[in-house]
Amino acid sequence: MGRRTPLYELHQELNARIVDFGGWDMPVNYGSQIAEHHAVRRAAGVFDVSHMCVVDLKGPRVRAFLAHLLANDVGRLKTPGKALYTCMLNERGGVIDDLIVYFLTESWFRAVVNAGTRDSDLVWIRRQASAFGIEVTERTDLAMLAVQGPEAREKAVKLLAAADAAAALGLGVFVGRELGAWFVARTGYTGEDGFEIMMPVADAVPAWRALNALGVASCGLGARDTLRLEAGMNLYGHEMDESTDPLESGLTWTVAFEPQGRDFLGRGALEAIRAAGGPAARLVGLLLEDRGVLRAHQKVLVAGAGEGEITSGTFSPTLERSIALARVPAATGTHVQVDIRGKLLGARVVKPPFVRNGKSLIPGDPKQGSDS
Repeated sequence: MGRRTPLYELHQELNARIVDFGGWDMPVNYGSQIAEHHAVRRAAGVFDVSHMCVVDLKGPRVRAFLAHLLANDVGRLKTPGKALYTCMLNERGGVIDDLIVYFLTESWFRAVVNAGTRDSDLVWIRRQASAFGIEVTERTDLAMLAVQGPEAREKAVKLLAAADAAAALGLGVFVGRELGAWFVARTGYTGEDGFEIMMPVADAVPAWRALNALGVASCGLGARDTLRLEAGMNLYGHEMDESTDPLESGLTWTVAFEPQGRDFLGRGALEAIRAAGGPAARLVGLLLEDRGVLRAHQKVLVAGAGEGEITSGTFSPTLERSIALARVPAATGTHVQVDIRGKLLGARVVKPPFVRNGKSLIPGDPKQGSDS
């Protein structure tokens, strides 16, 4: 038996198929995974993300601590509630985890880290925090729901008092705010608009039921994975881990080398890679041109440049074709071949994301710029 979120019994009541996910018993779907995917692209869906780890970081030197701990620059966070996506690296530049950090006050930041790495993350964070006198608190008293889709925000705010609803609808992208006992953030992992809402554990089941009553579909990890892959979003343990660095994982944009004096963990290793001409590999999107399904660990053959590997692959319900993220040689051109059960199939190299806000972003795709 794995760890369970406060919504576990409700998932069972809703006939969810439960699977092990990073040591947690989580719903993969409640019926049709494709229907759940389309619900998020076309209307609204709710996901249980209470397995994610919410960590409050407090102390007068918390900003200096995070400037050392994180590859992205928390100096950019100047407005309370503003969030930053970043990686947390080891000394070799490997990705310990990717996370979101929120600036709440000059002595209080909040981080959300991945479920599968939460225990090792907490050990690492506490070890680094000791030198800065930072109080590290794992918020096990909170559950978290992600409400995603073009109708997500207007439906989710119906659970709030009128003043709080107006405040939630006024949030900018990648901004969170405490509204009563809830922390509502305009963030997500699907390529759609919506909220991630942290709330007291006792509120989680009533909130989920209320969202269902408003027409928000219950959605599991299966749809969450196809949605995030269409949105070109990395998954820890697939596109990055401690053996890979952000520069070869499509995450260069999350590394702030300025200001020069900021000595974040892993900086030296990344600067050495840059000085040597950059990483030998890069992360790209693939669009299968032949019939088949792209899956993780399939070999990618690059003419004249060597081999790579698919990190995540799936059949895209929105595009109705197979897509993937792959780590390939840096010199890879516009076309590759993928070894699928001994058969070489052609694939086009594209720049992720594949889909955003329900629309295809693939050049030349007939669905580009129209509702999918």
